Amino acid sequence: MTVKLALSARSPRTPLRLATLTASLSVAACLLIAAAPASAQKVAKKAPVQVAQSQPQQAVPQGQTFEEEIIPQRYANNANVDAFISEMVARYDFDEASLHALFAGVSYSATAVKLVTPSPTPSVKNWRAYQARFLDPVRVNAGVQFWRENQDTLQRAAHEFGVPPEVIVGIIGVETIYGRYMGNFRVLDALTTLSFDYPNTANRADRQATFRKNLEDYLVWTRDAQIDPTTVLGSYTGAIGIPQFLPSSIVQYAVNYDGNKRIDLRTSEADAIGSVANYLRQNGWESGRPVVWRIGSDIGSLGVAQAAANGLPEPHWPLDQLLRAGLVLNEPNVDIAAEASTPVTVVDLPSPGRGTEFKLGLKNFYVLTRYNRSFFYALAVYQLGQKVKAQMEALDAASAAKAANNGNAVQGAASPSNSASQ
Repeated sequence: MTVKLALSARSPRTPLRLATLTASLSVAACLLIAAAPASAQKVAKKAPVQVAQSQPQQAVPQGQTFEEEIIPQRYANNANVDAFISEMVARYDFDEASLHALFAGVSYSATAVKLVTPSPTPSVKNWRAYQARFLDPVRVNAGVQFWRENQDTLQRAAHEFGVPPEVIVGIIGVETIYGRYMGNFRVLDALTTLSFDYPNTANRADRQATFRKNLEDYLVWTRDAQIDPTTVLGSYTGAIGIPQFLPSSIVQYAVNYDGNKRIDLRTSEADAIGSVANYLRQNGWESGRPVVWRIGSDIGSLGVAQAAANGLPEPHWPLDQLLRAGLVLNEPNVDIAAEASTPVTVVDLPSPGRGTEFKLGLKNFYVLTRYNRSFFYALAVYQLGQKVKAQMEALDAASAAKAANNGNAVQGAASPSNSASQ
């Protein structure tokens, strides 16, 4: 199983364009720094990408056999695991002997460690390649089918949580192609491995703490739901089910939405829909508000965007500040005066051999990055949902037109001609 991560680079430019852009950047940077909030001025480099749920997985059909490198029984008589077991017994009243027996059967997943280990040579980001991967015809067509089959549930979730159907459809499509590819790693093995044997990276302590909390929540969830913890499959980071929720997100955000009083993100599309909608609402989704705005393609707008792009997902630039610096908003229906104080973030989308594309992300864009802290991911989710919606509308319009034409043909055939009636 291999994973192809999203990838980025600046494109070459002609000397004249480079000089013009450099001048625009200098002016824009001065204007932005002079008026920038203190928090924005302190940013020296882009924030590192952090996983909120899981990186979308390479397609491996559920149940398909593949080669995973493991070391069995690594966690039997392990001091760190024994200390963890003692904590679980004290905090959640687990049976100590049962947990020791459980972890004695856990395998170390060298494959999971390999997949979370950063490459020694930084990859080149490529928005266009990432976009093509997740907005492909397979996902779009599957999204149309998923939407039609779950239309009532999606509308109910939109009404109750304020999240549009296309956003929910976009997330589930990017994550698992609507449940087709949910991962083949034993979740217990993956979480245990990453809790106690995370690779030696700069953020190792934080990541181990995150996975340890998820392991804790996984054991509590499976016990309370009466699920055998050795049977659940998921991603190499332990994400589970149709929406790829980590166990901590299952505990906090998952809902029963099909009425059977049991949460099942692995087989219930309704539970997946309701849980995604609840996750977004609980993380601040603003009903009826946009996700992104387009900007002008002129040199001045690109210069301002480049100067203001600092990698922070939280909206922190007031719109009017960017406009005063020379950015042009390419959204004819937006009331600029009413939106002057709206905070935005500049979303940079580099692709090799092309100029970097930019958009302005609003609060709802930031909420999508709470699912997975990646600009590429959030925009792909949004655009996939929009593309599925557009295809549904086109198919519905074509079907309506065909029905109307058939009706007219039938009516014409049934009506007597003028010559016959005379």
